[in-house]
Amino acid sequence: MTSATNAAASGTYQLGGDLPVVRLGFGAMRLTGDGIWGEPADRDECLRVVRRALELGITFIDTADSYGPYVSEEIIKEAIHPYPDDVVVATKAGLVRGGPNSWTPVGAPAYLRQEVEMSLRRLGLERIDLLQLHRIDDTYPLADQVGELKALQDEGKIRHIGLSEVSVEELEEAQQSATIVSVQNRYNIGARDSEALLDYTEQHDIAFIPWAPLGSDGSLGGVLAEAAKRHDATPSQLALAWLLQRSPVMLPIPGTSKVAHLEANTAAADIELTDDEIAAIEKEAAA
Repeated sequence: MTSATNAAASGTYQLGGDLPVVRLGFGAMRLTGDGIWGEPADRDECLRVVRRALELGITFIDTADSYGPYVSEEIIKEAIHPYPDDVVVATKAGLVRGGPNSWTPVGAPAYLRQEVEMSLRRLGLERIDLLQLHRIDDTYPLADQVGELKALQDEGKIRHIGLSEVSVEELEEAQQSATIVSVQNRYNIGARDSEALLDYTEQHDIAFIPWAPLGSDGSLGGVLAEAAKRHDATPSQLALAWLLQRSPVMLPIPGTSKVAHLEANTAAADIELTDDEIAAIEKEAAA
């Protein structure tokens, strides 16, 4: 059986073939201020969120150097370092944040190396289990950007390499320079532009980590409301349950800065949708 097949049966996935993680993870972007910029209003609550995530059985935490910037990584270390053996902290580099709504890809190899070294220190790690290129920078050849991450991998500073916001063609190009074990694109029941990429990752047993798994404008509530009532659940929980059933390589990472919200998200893993419900949800979402 492939790791993807095992994932469907056990609720776990073998990231890179050697790192088992519980498929429903935690996205740490919202630990930074209001999820957009700066220090959180309640740092103690954010620390409780990260610790509670582990208590609830979450073993996959996704962050980035640009979340804050730097704040998210620092909170994760403060909350749970030294990390339990079964916990995988993934981070990203290559997207610079100049303000609340200012994002700029920077893929200069020297810069990527610098950011990996800094993330190692902020997270208190000797090796990052999963380092994802946050965005491809068209200023530099993709082979140079991924090649620098491969050099860091060869030096023992990165275990596995992933990409964020890419096409199938870009993924295939990157695979010429290194083994890519994950992709992270925007994907949810209402935003499915990355279907071709998801199908490709499933065929090749590559993890698909959907960001904005719950949508970003509240539009999913109406689509999921009826099924949510039948399951005595919220539309957000149904959105996560749908993702988990959509593909065995799917690793949703809902984020929050509140313990109660984290607990509600995590409960989605216990919801099983019928084939008829999935078909109805997808039909309404596509309307």
